[in-house]
Amino acid sequence: MKDKVIIHRLSTGVPGLDDILGGGLPEFSFNLIAGPPGCGKTTLAHQMMFSLASPQLRALYFTVLGEPPLKMLRYQQQFDFFDSDAIGRNIRFVNLSQDTLAGDLERVLKRIVEEVQTFNPAFVFVDSFRSVVLANRSGAGADNTLQQFVQALGMAMTSWQATTFLIGEYFAETDANPVFTVSDGLIWLRQSVVRNSMVRKIEIMKMRGQPTLPGLHTFRISAAGIEVFAPALDLVPLAPELSAGNPRLRMGVAGLDDMLGGGLPRGYSLLVAGPSGSGKSILAAAFLAEGARMGETGVIAAFEQHPAQSRSPTVARLIESGQVGLIDSRAPDLSLEETLRLLLSEIRRLNATRVVIDSLSGFELALAPTFREDFRENLARMVAALAGAGVTVLMTSELEDRYTDLRFSPYGTAFMTDAIIVQRYIELDSRLLRVMAVVKVRASAHSDALRLFTIDDSGLRIGNRLEDQEGLLGGRPTGKVPGGRARNRDGAGAERPPDPVSPA
Repeated sequence: MKDKVIIHRLSTGVPGLDDILGGGLPEFSFNLIAGPPGCGKTTLAHQMMFSLASPQLRALYFTVLGEPPLKMLRYQQQFDFFDSDAIGRNIRFVNLSQDTLAGDLERVLKRIVEEVQTFNPAFVFVDSFRSVVLANRSGAGADNTLQQFVQALGMAMTSWQATTFLIGEYFAETDANPVFTVSDGLIWLRQSVVRNSMVRKIEIMKMRGQPTLPGLHTFRISAAGIEVFAPALDLVPLAPELSAGNPRLRMGVAGLDDMLGGGLPRGYSLLVAGPSGSGKSILAAAFLAEGARMGETGVIAAFEQHPAQSRSPTVARLIESGQVGLIDSRAPDLSLEETLRLLLSEIRRLNATRVVIDSLSGFELALAPTFREDFRENLARMVAALAGAGVTVLMTSELEDRYTDLRFSPYGTAFMTDAIIVQRYIELDSRLLRVMAVVKVRASAHSDALRLFTIDDSGLRIGNRLEDQEGLLGGRPTGKVPGGRARNRDGAGAERPPDPVSPA
């Protein structure tokens, strides 16, 4: 049996693109970059070209547009990837407008071959190939002539060992064009406007000889160029196991570790659910501050209020000192993949072990409308990816306190977390008080007691256990406790026994 031919894969230089391509771009391949106007085709081609071109591997860029190359470069040089020193040395631009307008594809092919033979490039770009198609449609037998042209161009580039890119303006994948069949790779770019959000997506519809990542993947065009937000495939979700090798983390709130059965197991995901003002963000801040005291770094994704503007300056100080990284995106077209990449980037930069997402309600509103429909599914993927990164995650969730409706998340996401803490309001003696309970800690015993807690300048303080729980979680609609008094088990001021512990 003969050995397999090894195809060398080229790194495109576009963040995230190599991941969805299946490891990079096959060398000497014949590729089409397609999509509607304004979706980023030319920007993607230029970004790859400036990354791939070198003195040893030069690039030749053919323009068949009505505008000269200088006009194109005027705008492309605004991107960070643009290198003016490479023009004329590693990269050469050739204008084929006059040859294309003549409608003679043989003339166009001859000109391309002549330039390739003269410059001897490793990479060839033809932008826009759509112009070649339109110029050819007027004659009889246009489709056959175009197919012959595409095949001849592909064979010529392969014989010269050049990796080729045709940039085409197409509105639908069903457009009849021989290049779709002849090409080795087909990269399709899309864009859509939903309300005030512009959402751009990329799909590898075809790439011969290698498995690509299926589906649509969001990308963003910024001053740095294009960045593709591919799923974190390099992370394998870890199933946390409570053992001697999986220590528990301290929460930073006195008494809460005991309620959790000794602290939160490392690598767990914790959901803190409660109504507005119940202290969810303060608990999250204490979680990060405790990590900093233990020499751990953290990351917070703030989707409601910037930590510097919040009631507690704790997180702001941690961010300023570099102990906590901040994800504070206000982009109107945010996607979950982008958020996850930002989180993972900060986790790796700081070697962080604790992550806070505050809150899921704000996170959903920050997403572009098109991503909110699959919020539950996307959130499950993000939690799994963060678990794979080995961090401990605390998420807050806003709940309307209805007293008779026991819920932990408006998204039905409670099942995907390893632990749940719920915070509620109750009315006692004409006062609105806060109570807290640990609902679950997977694979661990924990307290099942309701505990009163308060918030002061020092943070969150857990107080006495609430003796009579009737009517608090699903009982009387008023939320009042019979007798109107919260007391210890053995009476006011008496020393009470430890909280009962419920098995997982």
